Amino acid sequence: MGGRVWTLTQTDDTLWYYVYHRDPDHINGRKRKKSNGSENSVKKKFKEMAEVKEEENETSLNKTTFEEDAKDEELLRDYFQLGVNLEDLYKKWGDADAHFSHTGNIFSGVRMLRQDPVECLFSFICTSNNHISRIQGMVERLCSTLGTPLCKLDDAHYHDFPSIKALAGSGVEAQLRGLGFGYRARFLQQSAHLITSSRGPNWLYTLRNAPYLEAKAALLTLPGVGSKVADCVCLMSLDKSEAVPVDTHVWQIARRDYGCASGSKQKTLTEKVHNEIGDFFRKLWGPYAGWAHSVLFCADLKKFQKLKEIPTVKEEKKKVKVDKKKKKVKKQEAD
Repeated sequence: MGGRVWTLTQTDDTLWYYVYHRDPDHINGRKRKKSNGSENSVKKKFKEMAEVKEEENETSLNKTTFEEDAKDEELLRDYFQLGVNLEDLYKKWGDADAHFSHTGNIFSGVRMLRQDPVECLFSFICTSNNHISRIQGMVERLCSTLGTPLCKLDDAHYHDFPSIKALAGSGVEAQLRGLGFGYRARFLQQSAHLITSSRGPNWLYTLRNAPYLEAKAALLTLPGVGSKVADCVCLMSLDKSEAVPVDTHVWQIARRDYGCASGSKQKTLTEKVHNEIGDFFRKLWGPYAGWAHSVLFCADLKKFQKLKEIPTVKEEKKKVKVDKKKKKVKKQEAD
């Protein structure tokens, strides 16, 4: 993130982060203490406690270092969108939607990242007819082949995400096909070339200031970008919190859990059905519908199904304790 490698560790009340600069010997580490207050008070969210390496003197932390640390912390706040009060949103969604209320109690804390638009767009172009582990491998190969080297940690080499200019090169398609990207290689190179040749290197970032439908329409003009990818990029990097990416998984959730009849007689997900389901959830959840949809998306993934059993066990234990307490009271009354 931000051209650097980060290590994050979260405990119940503390968030630690380390920033590894290109010089492997230059490591900044800071402890941030989480407050119990509102997330809207971002500046009060973390209390800074400087951790200084043993071999360093406190006097070596000059003004420039603290300015760099402030920028790092601001990048982190921006990336996790800590200015958004997630607890308030969960309450609003739960009040409007009984199904969300139940699921949200189990899957709390699902937060949208504010990713870099270039990284987000070209990573999602790789998702076409693909699965997560393969997509992850493709993105890693994309970075290691065309990205700037950042640092080496634990024998692993880390690279920045490639620039649009690097992706637009005439030999990139053949290079990526050789790395197993298949037909996606052409989409990556062509989209990058189109942006650099006719729209400018900062074009994607300007879409953050455009209305949702305008930004989505602009993305749909790029090779390899359909409605789902466009909505993912809008939601995860262009500040369009109302964007609801719809795939067959989300379509199934809409039909199974909400009785949404849109496209019920069809076997494939069309543009019309995509828009109707998005509008359905936007009407239900409001301006942050894309965030709410991501909670249900996570809750429906196979690897998280065991989490749904935990609250049931807790509830049963709580009930047993209450029953024991009642029996104790009755015994006292009898005595």
